[in-house]
Amino acid sequence: MAEEIGAQGAADDVMDDWAAALAEQAEQTPQVDATQPQVHAASGLFQELGSTAPAGGAISQNLDMILDIPVQLTVELGRTKIAIRNLLQLAQGSIVELDGMAGEPMDVLVNGCLIAQGEVVVVNDKFGIRLTDIITPVERIRRLQK
Repeated sequence: MAEEIGAQGAADDVMDDWAAALAEQAEQTPQVDATQPQVHAASGLFQELGSTAPAGGAISQNLDMILDIPVQLTVELGRTKIAIRNLLQLAQGSIVELDGMAGEPMDVLVNGCLIAQGEVVVVNDKFGIRLTDIITPVERIRRLQK
């Protein structure tokens, strides 16, 4: 019986320590009025857009920071879906039909995002693409939202 009382006393001491710590934290934490909307000031962390926008020179300096970042440019001739059975039957000389039509402009993608369309050209025995249509920023955003 005395052991049970001793164990209960130790548990009460631990609970008192927790209660004291929680009370101390509550005293240090400012009270919030739930009826008032909460507004957090950025304290100069973020600049306002508008009149405090950087001058033209600062914008070009910011752009210079990203000019050397590599991106993946892909020219897509066409696509198709094929069953694994048919895929396994492909051999040298097999023909795979794509959804793109002959003479149709090819899509130019940067990191998977369509930015332009163009036509194939050959320059010094190397394939290239002549851009015929650049996708506007508004159109790119519209396509991303699909």
